[in-house]
Amino acid sequence: MTASALQTPVPELGRLLKHWRQVQGMSQLDLALEAGSSARHLSFIETGRSNASREMVLRLSEALALPLRERNRLLNAAGYTAAYHARSLDDAGFDKVREALDFMLQQQEPYPAIVMNRNFDVLMINGAGAKMLALLGLAAGDGKGPPNTLRLMLHPDGLRPVIRDWERAAGHLIERAHRQLKGAEENDPLRQLLAEVLSYPDIPESFAVENPSADALPVLPLEFEYGGNVLSWITTVASFGTPQDVTAEEIMVESFFPADEATDNLIRALMAEAGK
Repeated sequence: MTASALQTPVPELGRLLKHWRQVQGMSQLDLALEAGSSARHLSFIETGRSNASREMVLRLSEALALPLRERNRLLNAAGYTAAYHARSLDDAGFDKVREALDFMLQQQEPYPAIVMNRNFDVLMINGAGAKMLALLGLAAGDGKGPPNTLRLMLHPDGLRPVIRDWERAAGHLIERAHRQLKGAEENDPLRQLLAEVLSYPDIPESFAVENPSADALPVLPLEFEYGGNVLSWITTVASFGTPQDVTAEEIMVESFFPADEATDNLIRALMAEAGK
């Protein structure tokens, strides 16, 4: 029997730790020091020669600044139960979270605002957001599941025909998806969604790879053409601080603000008309 045949397969925990170390550009020594351990012990954990305690896995996850979903994955790989829930937004435990989100959406009126998850599914939308989509010839949902902003932005029958400088605007959203996929596995749902939208007709080849320097502007305007007018927006994306739930950590609240007085006046008039 050869020496290679006697080698012990690298455990899943070791594979994940090495993967995330490389993603974060950390050596074993860097990570060990950050986690309050030794490079020798970390080496033994990565090769399977030593077992990692639950506390050690959590410390390593913290040192790697991993999302809560990935921290659970490391714990499972080490044989431990998950430390963080991943509940539905409809869960009773999310009552206060939903109240906060409802408040944010209502306060944004008469300007649009949406709540999305990590996969860019629209979980909630305020009245102004739904009305603006309707004005642009789209609906907030089709009854087959939540609408998805990546699909809305990139599909030929979505927002593409009504967005000025569509390639730049779509590229900005694609960059956000690439950033959220940093270190993700091949079977990640967002990676699969990204592959889907990149397969749509006439998608620039440059979208397939991350290009963080694509936009030099501090804020990228998003401009919709409507009835011979232009609705020009800037957007902000907010998230919950110190989340202790996977779902809460991955929530994104995107709020639209008029980029000029003409848009402000026009959207107020359109919202008032739509509300009659």
